[in-house]
Amino acid sequence: MSRSPFEPSFAQLPATLPIFPLTGVLLLPGGRLPLNIFEPRYLAMTRDALAAARMIGMVQPQDGQGDAGVPPVYRSGCAGRMTAWSETDDGRYLVTLAGVARFDIAEELPRARPYRRVVPDWEPYRGDLAGGGTALAAAERSRLLAAIKPFLRRHGITADWEAIEASPDEPLVTTLAMVCPFAPGEKQALLEAKDGAERARLLTALMAMAALGGDAPAESVRH
Repeated sequence: MSRSPFEPSFAQLPATLPIFPLTGVLLLPGGRLPLNIFEPRYLAMTRDALAAARMIGMVQPQDGQGDAGVPPVYRSGCAGRMTAWSETDDGRYLVTLAGVARFDIAEELPRARPYRRVVPDWEPYRGDLAGGGTALAAAERSRLLAAIKPFLRRHGITADWEAIEASPDEPLVTTLAMVCPFAPGEKQALLEAKDGAERARLLTALMAMAALGGDAPAESVRH
């Protein structure tokens, strides 16, 4: 995917970041995530982000922890930049996040605001801003496409197959990883994949196993 001219450079990434823990929600660099924000603490987070760098870190609570309260979260997340937002008459924000770069949580800051903030370590994911995109070998793309149909059929999902076949590798992998109904641990593994090619291989394995009615082997999910 080509970079937006409004996207920050690596040097412009913020030193602190509000985080939004949501189970089963995945944002990846280059992806688009719509959010319906209504909790008071996250309304405050959105207002503050709009007045600053317009960036929010999406993270998942660790398996089984739920979203309520202050759950322990996975160490890795993805920062998104608010590219669209609107207010509703009943006091909600409708926001679209554009995925910018992944981060590791170096430190969680004391609670000075209703929401949580962290010090992000961007360095391991410098490549997320390097551009170039994902280019799959023909055999890898064929295996991915072969896994999609039975997976979608098993989950009762309809899709425009011509659009899927015509989609370039990177947006195809990113979109499938974000929108398909994988378990939270599987979503986290997709986030933590080293690069787009590794993510595509993991995505293919997850789809193939799910289509057969099984779970992916643990070693293929966590790495």
